[in-house]
Amino acid sequence: MMKILIVNTSESTGGAAVAANRLMEALRNNGVEVTMMVCEKKSNHSSVVVAGSRVGNFLRFCYERFVIWLCNLLSRRNLFAVSIANTGIAITQTPEFREADIIHLHWINHGMLSLRGIRKILDSGKPVVWTMHDMWPATAICHLTMECRHFTTKCRRCQYLSPYGFGKNLTMSVWQRKQSMFENHSVQFVACSEWMADEARQSSLLKNQSVVTIPNPIDTRFFCRKDRTLARQELGLPTDGRLILFVAQRATNKNKGVSYLIEALKKLTESHPDTKNNTAIAILGGHSDELAAQLPLPTYSLGYVSEPKKIVEIYNAADVFVLPSLSDNLPNTIMESMACGVPCVGFDVGGIPEMIDHRQNGYVAKFRNSDDLAEGIRWVLAEADHDELSRQAVEKVHQNYSEASVSRRYIEIYQKALQK
Repeated sequence: MMKILIVNTSESTGGAAVAANRLMEALRNNGVEVTMMVCEKKSNHSSVVVAGSRVGNFLRFCYERFVIWLCNLLSRRNLFAVSIANTGIAITQTPEFREADIIHLHWINHGMLSLRGIRKILDSGKPVVWTMHDMWPATAICHLTMECRHFTTKCRRCQYLSPYGFGKNLTMSVWQRKQSMFENHSVQFVACSEWMADEARQSSLLKNQSVVTIPNPIDTRFFCRKDRTLARQELGLPTDGRLILFVAQRATNKNKGVSYLIEALKKLTESHPDTKNNTAIAILGGHSDELAAQLPLPTYSLGYVSEPKKIVEIYNAADVFVLPSLSDNLPNTIMESMACGVPCVGFDVGGIPEMIDHRQNGYVAKFRNSDDLAEGIRWVLAEADHDELSRQAVEKVHQNYSEASVSRRYIEIYQKALQK
């Protein structure tokens, strides 16, 4: 039996952690022995081990952020937009690493692995699979490239760092170290969406590496349709009227497009005043209460929720899920919403149009277009056959993102890696 070591910074915080956990369970259900190594563990799961110490991990995290803070001339702006991997844990010394047949990297920033640590992993000779949850493996230091295309040739002056500090030299230094690392080693990269795979293949860092596409898995037995009225009663939400849902780990995150959602809802209520009387919005995520005063509809702030059963209830309470992200890979929230039979509305960006089939299980709005976003919300709520949208959404998830289908594809990747 092959042994897989999954490496991710956190066990449960963030989309990458959720995806890594689901993959671990899916693989275990298919007879694969899997251990997950993290910096931050919250469960009692025996298959999840902590690397490093709590104090040491915190100090590594702070040191990396401190250097970025200095690069930006003591400004907190973009403090978490980049990672320089200047410090990390030496996981090659652990028994879990030595016993593993394959090392499967996921999101390993914020002090989990340094560039030196990654090189040691590659130098060990063990096959390495790296699932890309953002663009960091294919760039020098940034997680989201937005409109920048420097990664296709050579990262130099980074848009996230001050041009007056030593950020330029730092960016080029990290790029050169990554380039040297990848030139001499073979890594099997996995992108969660075709969009990210296409972007990764354009990176000059990964020009000699293999990049394939495998989506994140979801447990369709857990995330499934339930009675909407009962779900609202459980959550204390009104059982009559229509409910729009917006979800983000931090609801005020600009990259999740909340400003476009606010603008779209204002336009929707202006053109259809009756919307104010029959429609409300629920917001799931930290700082959600900060948005209530800016929205033209009755707003229910649900705060940050970590209990999976309650999250399923929240999805099932909604009539439509809206995620106007400005850049996204393969959002777990859209997958979860669709699995619960809730039609989705999002922008035509990243992997979102691969998930939402326009006017079949939701609505794909023109990028950064609040008018079209408003039209998409209106179409789902007032014009489309909602039951058919719901059925198509569930079917799409079952066909493409089920644990069984995703785990089979990863097992094939592992077997090929072991044969090289």
